[in-house]
Amino acid sequence: MNVAQVVRLLASLAWLAAIGMIFISIVRAGRGQPIRRSSTVILVLVAIAILLTLVGAGLVFVQPEERGVVISALAPKGYREEALQPGLHWVVPFFETVVNYPISRQTYTMSIAPLEGAVQGDDSVTARTADGQELFIDASVIFAIDPNEVIGIHIDWKDRYVDELIRPQSRGIIRNAASQYGVEEIVSTKRDDFQANMETAMEEKLAENGLVLVDFILRNITFSPEYAASVEQKQIAEQQAQQAALVVEQRKQEAEQARQTAQGRADALVIDAEGKAKSNLIEAEAQAKALELLGAALRSNPALLNYEYIQRLAPGIQVMLVPNDNPYLLPLPTLVPATTPPATAP
Repeated sequence: MNVAQVVRLLASLAWLAAIGMIFISIVRAGRGQPIRRSSTVILVLVAIAILLTLVGAGLVFVQPEERGVVISALAPKGYREEALQPGLHWVVPFFETVVNYPISRQTYTMSIAPLEGAVQGDDSVTARTADGQELFIDASVIFAIDPNEVIGIHIDWKDRYVDELIRPQSRGIIRNAASQYGVEEIVSTKRDDFQANMETAMEEKLAENGLVLVDFILRNITFSPEYAASVEQKQIAEQQAQQAALVVEQRKQEAEQARQTAQGRADALVIDAEGKAKSNLIEAEAQAKALELLGAALRSNPALLNYEYIQRLAPGIQVMLVPNDNPYLLPLPTLVPATTPPATAP
C-alpha cells in the first residue's frame, strides 16, 4: 500500500467519523441529550475529511513497472506531454487524472488448446501454404510498451492495443508468411526462415505503433487430417524402404564377410602349399646333397657300399642263400681260405 492509498483510506475514515458523529448528534438531540460542542467536532471532522480527500485525489504513485499518462483539463492538448515516471507525484485534484500503462513484458498466446490461449477454445491461426495445404499454427507474441511512446499508445489505442493491434496483426502476418512457403518447406527445410520472416514483419508493425517485440514464438504446427494421414503413410513407406535398404546392406555385408572368409581360406591354402613346396624343395636339395656326398664317398672307397649293406642286414643272420644263376647285387669280397699255422715240435 503506497502513500496515496493511505491518504485516501484516512480520508474515507474521516468521512465515516463525521457521518457517524452527525448521526449520534441527531439521535441524542431527539432524546433531549445534546452533545456539547458536537457541531464543532463535526466541522473539524468534515474539514479533515475534505483535506484528506483533496490530498488523496492529488497524490499519484506510479509503480516501477508502469508509466503514467496525465489527462489534464488545464493542458492545451488535454494531456501532459511528459509521462509520469515511477514514484510519488502530485496532480491537480479533479482537473487531472492519471492512466497507468504497464511497460513490463506481456505475452499474447494463440493456441489450439482450449485453456492455453488468451481466447478460450481453439484460437490457433488457420493458414494456407503456397501449395494449398491448410495449417493450424500456435504462436505467442512477447512484447512490451516502449516507455517513450506511452502517450502515443494512449492516444492511438488506449487499453485496446492487445485486442485491436497485437491479435489481428499477428494473425495476419502468420497467414501472409505461410502463403509464401510450401508445406514441406515450413515443416522441414525452411521453418527457421518462416519464423524469421514473421518475427521481422511483427517487429516492424509493432514499432510503428509504439510497441517493442521481445520475441515471437512459433509454438506448434498442426496439419489437416488428410495431410497428416498422407504424411504418416509417407513416413511408413520411408521406414519400410529404409528397412529394406538395411536388409540389402546386411546381405551385402554377409556376402562380403563370406567372400573375405573364402579369400582367407584360399590365402591359407596358398600359404600352406607354398610352405610345403618350400619344405619339399629343401628336402630334395638336402637329399641331392646327401647323394652327392655319398657318391663322392663311394668313388673314394668302393668297399663302403658292401659295408653299408652288411650293416643293414639283421644282426642274427649267419647264413645267406642266394641263387647260383643270378648275379649278385653287390660284389662280394674274394674269400681267401685261412692258412693253418705249422705245428711246432714238442
